[in-house]
Amino acid sequence: MKDKSFFIVLILFFLGIFFMPINSPVFQESLFSAFYLLHEYARLHVLTCLVPAMFIAGAISIFVKKDVVLKYLGSESSKLYSYSIASVSGSILAVCSCTILPLFASIRKRGAGLGPAITFLFSGPAINIAAVFLTFSVLGFDIGLARVISAVGLSIIVGISMALIFREKSEGGTLYFEESPEVTVSSRIFITFFFSMVMILVVNGLAIGTLLKYLLIGLFILVVLFIAIFKFSRETSKSWLVETWCFGKMLIPLLFIGVFVAGFIMPLIPQQLIEQIVGKNNIIGNLVASVFGAFMYFSTLTEIPILQALITKGMSNGPALALLLAGPSLSLPNMLVIRRVLGSKRTAVYVILVILYSTAAGLIFGNLV
Repeated sequence: MKDKSFFIVLILFFLGIFFMPINSPVFQESLFSAFYLLHEYARLHVLTCLVPAMFIAGAISIFVKKDVVLKYLGSESSKLYSYSIASVSGSILAVCSCTILPLFASIRKRGAGLGPAITFLFSGPAINIAAVFLTFSVLGFDIGLARVISAVGLSIIVGISMALIFREKSEGGTLYFEESPEVTVSSRIFITFFFSMVMILVVNGLAIGTLLKYLLIGLFILVVLFIAIFKFSRETSKSWLVETWCFGKMLIPLLFIGVFVAGFIMPLIPQQLIEQIVGKNNIIGNLVASVFGAFMYFSTLTEIPILQALITKGMSNGPALALLLAGPSLSLPNMLVIRRVLGSKRTAVYVILVILYSTAAGLIFGNLV
């Protein structure tokens, strides 16, 4: 069966290469767009966003006790606490829909319930502090406030909806990693270690000079390295690196494929037609904005200047909010990895819920302002 599937894939790949419209200007533009977006993602986000997030995820996997995660984010924990914590805990991280994935996978592994984990997954990219302040300053107070309220509210609603649809009998977690042995270090060392890695993500999202930014990032990297080499045992450091590598193997190939595909299809989307459709605050306009935002890849903060340009060309306030909610929280690369963690059925339902709830929020906001 495997040989047959491989043979079919090989034939399809050959036919695709054989009939590739290599001389078509549209194809060349799409190919250039795909490699350009992949280059931009690798240059601007992998080293300063994705890699630190994977190391943080690895640290969560071996240092954070499963009982702690179950207490605050588990299926049996207080719904008020678990969803409240999950909806705001990602706000300090300047992360995009891809960078949040290692953190999402790690808390699932440690036993976070499906609902709170989904709430964290949705809210993290949508309400990071840098994006919120930039939205207020560039797009105005009304849409900035609507983004904050809607992102927090929808993250909880989406999480609760997923928990109700897929009632988990177990304590959560995924089957893609083996449980690592519990590793104990002093609280002070762990807090310094974890804080330094989180600050790498935070500093990367700050609007400060490039030299100062890299000096601060370098300082925090040195702190992390010092602790890993001189304060951790060799077994502890090895466990941390092994867990980080597990996340890397699962996430990076899928993210790169997804970013490439998203970049390839961008030039194929008729921008003028989209602008005409989203120029009105109706169900179709908000739905198109949500679907467009869900499948396109927006790196951290880039959704705001893109949206500013669309608003200038006539985009209505409702669809603008719908795109602001669905865009940062979903993307094609994001979906590929979520499918690996949650499976096809849960991923499909999650994507549909985000699109529908973002559409509803945009429609309501457009009628209020």
